[in-house]
Amino acid sequence: MTTLKERLREDLTAAIKARDELRSSTLRLTLTALNRAEVAGDEKRELSDAEVVQVVQGEAKKRRDAATAFSDAGRTESAERELAEGAVLAEYLPAQLSDEQLAAVVAEAVAEAGATGPQAMGAVMKIVRPKVEGLAEGGRVAAAVKAALTGR
Repeated sequence: MTTLKERLREDLTAAIKARDELRSSTLRLTLTALNRAEVAGDEKRELSDAEVVQVVQGEAKKRRDAATAFSDAGRTESAERELAEGAVLAEYLPAQLSDEQLAAVVAEAVAEAGATGPQAMGAVMKIVRPKVEGLAEGGRVAAAVKAALTGR
């Protein structure tokens, strides 16, 4: 089985051969971010697939944030480009939990923590975060926990 990083490299080669500018530039930037993550710290190391997924998620989040900023500034063409790059990166990420699945995980964590009000958000987040790591964005998780604790 090939690693995610190898798959990214192979797909970059294929995109270059196919002259797919959007895909090749997106994958190049992502591989650069991976290389930067590998050399961060005292010595170079190979990233695990889970760490590669975290870097790709970070890159996808940057694209979403940039798209939002561009749309707010009235630069729709740039926003569309960022969203298209985000769609390319989404192909390399695990499927996200649906709202119902996330709510079920949160409800289970609330019961496990014995939480009753908003002051227990930290305790519930400690339980939920490892269970949904890579499967749900942090903002969505926090919103779901807050809604479960406030009864909304």
